[in-house]
Amino acid sequence: MIVDRNRLEDAEEQTLASYAEKSGTFRGRCHPEEEAPWRTPFQRDRDRIVHSKAFRRLEYKTQVFVYHEGDHYRTRLTHTMETAGVSETIARNLGANQDLAAAIALAHDLGHPPFGHCGEEALNVLMRDHGGFQHNRQSLRVIDQLEWRYPAFPGLNLTWETREGIAKHNAPHGFDLNDFQPGQYASVEAQIANLADEIAYNSHDLDDGVSAGILSLDQLSELDVWDGAIREEVEKVRNLDSTRQRYQIIRALINQQIIDVVQTTHRNLERHGVKSPDEVRRLDFPVVDYSPGMSEKNSQLRSFLKENFYRHYRLIRMSRKATRFVESLFKEYMADARQMPPTDRKYPEDEPLERRVCDYIAGMTDRYALREYERLFDPYERV
Repeated sequence: MIVDRNRLEDAEEQTLASYAEKSGTFRGRCHPEEEAPWRTPFQRDRDRIVHSKAFRRLEYKTQVFVYHEGDHYRTRLTHTMETAGVSETIARNLGANQDLAAAIALAHDLGHPPFGHCGEEALNVLMRDHGGFQHNRQSLRVIDQLEWRYPAFPGLNLTWETREGIAKHNAPHGFDLNDFQPGQYASVEAQIANLADEIAYNSHDLDDGVSAGILSLDQLSELDVWDGAIREEVEKVRNLDSTRQRYQIIRALINQQIIDVVQTTHRNLERHGVKSPDEVRRLDFPVVDYSPGMSEKNSQLRSFLKENFYRHYRLIRMSRKATRFVESLFKEYMADARQMPPTDRKYPEDEPLERRVCDYIAGMTDRYALREYERLFDPYERV
């Protein structure tokens, strides 16, 4: 039996929940094109994202630790893949569209600059008079304009549903009032990807912090998230080595959050009688959510990480260095844009130079940015 796109779309109609987005009724693309015969539109989105240059560059972009700090810390790429995995699990258990949830998760950080959030903050300050800089806005810019692959259009030409999820990631009502239904929340799948992102970075930043020796598991025992289920897991692994102890505890923490999100979201959907994707959008609250108890635990965990991990002197030093790199690169290119390599990409004539420089820096990996800094400022470095 051959399973083509028509069969795949029929299977979605029969198996997915009524509130799930269906490939057979997707809202189209910016540039009309014939759909693939063997993949649904959302599967095609996912593949286009994974095959993009921006996605490959995530391998050497910072999650928390700059790449040369160690081989086993998360990068922006591994974080993205972990987010996609959590998204698919939650979507599967709620009868939502796994392909769409995965596509949104895989694309949500394509616009992230080098050096993580400190790189983003530095670019936002530098661009304050020219529209600022936000990585989710830049992610949409990457998939709509900056990827340069196809003869008939710029960007990746993704579906409206995937683009909506990117636009409204960590910005529930979106930032483009013209394209994505202002004042409304996004699809179930987009909301799943948003919460999966939080689950992934909270849990895995915690893991990296313990691995780096900045945090200890003993500190966590004082937090509310260290409840009965986690304590049971600790007892099970008490006689194991520290590496396997850490892995099992982090795994239990992720499972606990996923189960809570699935159960809470199911109750929300049932309580409000949600039967279609449009009804999801018209609600005045996100339907995909934690329970109140888990929300309080995660808020406490975020505060703990902020105070004890993100503000640790080692991370502050990395952040300050990264900020200086980004500021220096931006100012040098602005002084003479001919120092940037030529590109085949066509910019509008009224596009300010600041935005072109910002695009170039935001697309850099950590290691490329460091090498470029050396080429520009080290007189002994070959250019």
